[in-house]
Amino acid sequence: MIKVSDYKVELSEYKVVKPFIEKWHYSHNTHGLQSLYCFALFGENAFGLDKIVGAAIVGTPSSPNGQVTEKYGNESGKVLELKRLCCIDDTPTNTESYFVGNILRWLSKNTDYQVVISYADPEYGHSGIVYKASNFIHYDMTGTDKVLMVDDKKYHRRTLRKDSLYAETIRQRLKDKDPNVYWKKTCEKHTYIYYLDKKLKRKYEKRKNS
Repeated sequence: MIKVSDYKVELSEYKVVKPFIEKWHYSHNTHGLQSLYCFALFGENAFGLDKIVGAAIVGTPSSPNGQVTEKYGNESGKVLELKRLCCIDDTPTNTESYFVGNILRWLSKNTDYQVVISYADPEYGHSGIVYKASNFIHYDMTGTDKVLMVDDKKYHRRTLRKDSLYAETIRQRLKDKDPNVYWKKTCEKHTYIYYLDKKLKRKYEKRKNS
């Protein structure tokens, strides 16, 4: 029987985790993600060879850096966002929190980032159980927003601001009132934060309790 501790977490590449995430993540989408670090979770297949059973993408936050800095009290540019995380369906209980824990330890040891944020989307039945199990702090709820739906896939609205052929194609389809390209209002999401910088965490706790 496979144990969670049998899995290996390794730094990976976007081209490796991209197809896995597009298959196993509930969004089935990686378009437009700004990735800085990619991680893969490996187990053994029936032949004793490594196979990927989980993947994650960590990158810069979607919100403007100045807003993030003011909100979390960190130094400018020292915030990361856990943008995608998923595992295959038949992994043992606590696999995702084990995966996240290893990612956080790697980031703490190998980077000078201070904060990791992530979001749980109630629209898909997510409340942040994995984040709670990984010692994230439930910070607040985001406001409602809107996303661009293109052929049943979600895209951030900044996609339209990009100078690319793909963005131009979407803008034209919106202009032509293509029924498969439209704006959709989103519900509030749970915001979770993890302080890689323990001094900053104590500062947050002091502010919260004052």
